[in-house]
Amino acid sequence: MSRNVFGTVQKLGKSLMLPIAVLPAAGLLLRFGVLLNIPFITEAGNAAFANLALLFAIGVAIGLAKENHGAAALAGALGYFTITSCAKAINEAINMGVLGGIIAGILAGNLYNRYHNIRVPDFLGFFGGKRFVPIITSIYSIGLGFIFGYLWPYVQKGIDAVGNWTVEAGSGGLFVFGTLNRLLIPTGLHHVMNSIVWFVFGEYNGATGDLHRFFAGDPSAGIFMAGFFPVMMFGLPAVALAIYNTAKKEHKKVIGGALVSLGLTSFLTGITEPIEFMFMFLAPVLYVIHAMLTGISMALTNMFGILHGFSFSAGALDYFINWKWATKPMLIIPIGLIFGVVYYVIFVFAIKKFKLNLTDGIIDLAYGNADEVKGREENVASGKKDNLDVLAISYLEALGGEENIEELDNCITRLRLELKDVSKVDEDRLKKLGASGVVKVGKKSVQVIVGTKVDIIANRMKKNLSSSKS
Repeated sequence: MSRNVFGTVQKLGKSLMLPIAVLPAAGLLLRFGVLLNIPFITEAGNAAFANLALLFAIGVAIGLAKENHGAAALAGALGYFTITSCAKAINEAINMGVLGGIIAGILAGNLYNRYHNIRVPDFLGFFGGKRFVPIITSIYSIGLGFIFGYLWPYVQKGIDAVGNWTVEAGSGGLFVFGTLNRLLIPTGLHHVMNSIVWFVFGEYNGATGDLHRFFAGDPSAGIFMAGFFPVMMFGLPAVALAIYNTAKKEHKKVIGGALVSLGLTSFLTGITEPIEFMFMFLAPVLYVIHAMLTGISMALTNMFGILHGFSFSAGALDYFINWKWATKPMLIIPIGLIFGVVYYVIFVFAIKKFKLNLTDGIIDLAYGNADEVKGREENVASGKKDNLDVLAISYLEALGGEENIEELDNCITRLRLELKDVSKVDEDRLKKLGASGVVKVGKKSVQVIVGTKVDIIANRMKKNLSSSKS
């Protein structure tokens, strides 16, 4: 895969997170509506799941468009309606599902980037610039709708064949999926694979994908999600405990709070990247073992007939909230406890045997940005910038300065950037500011793993970028 293609797929993976981000709230409403027998609340939650394809069309378009402009969202929605309606006019049996929304979003986002500054003759001036984007998107969508009207049945057969093969492969196929899911995290491409599995494979009463079908009540759904619960609820918190127990005595007080926070985050919410990036690059063999253990967990839950699902990730919140829809959910607890012991023993052994130092990054994460921020405050006028602005400015400087930033965005835990010159990135300084890892892809793309506070930092960075250009 060329670097340009790799970077494009990364952008797609990032943009897929925007529509996925609405699902936790929708899942909670749906679950509580069912538990309390309040149809009004149930339908409020079901609204997102019933319109997933449209949400993906809008979200992907915004994610891919420069400046995340709303005109791209309108074009994505229009493109989705046009493509699916034209295709169904040719073949009523066609159900493009979420993939249709993703295609429309990709089309709209790229057309926005190409045409948002277009100039038209003066007498058509009202339709120039950003207003032209929905128009050109609808024209392209008519062509795609015609093509898919004849081609999509074959595409759907191919997708079903891959999905059926994965399911028929049983535990072996799920082991491969779980292992790849973790191995792709450093690149961000796991979002693309997850979206296909969770929102495309299979069909049940119009719902497609393992996650969508799970919440639609499909009794066979949850096969691609259940295996993550033992790892995220037990395995990775055990890693945090192993790092704490093997740390030097003088470091334990310093890193204890940070490790408790990271372990609880993984256990409760299923957000694992802050822990994973602590050892991903320093001890890559351990990370490969972690990926394989995830695959083994996927295989084991399948062997025991366990089915479970989540609207966000495989943390305790989703585990208990979605219990009623699950099959044999109680078995996840003993399996998870076993995985916790396995993770703990492996990491304690590896840290002691190979004398791995996993504490410095945690110390920086907990306290390392204090001196950096203090130093920056000396150069910032008092009262004009708060600490978050100071931190944002420091991040920008560590990335080579404002003039080095071409694009800035973020997902749940990481900054995603396009830079003019990647060599200007100061990785050591980024880590002192609290970043737990830096991933460079090609000559321009960089990801900085910040953690759950990334959205706040990214917004402050964008604010400072905007003010410097005004």
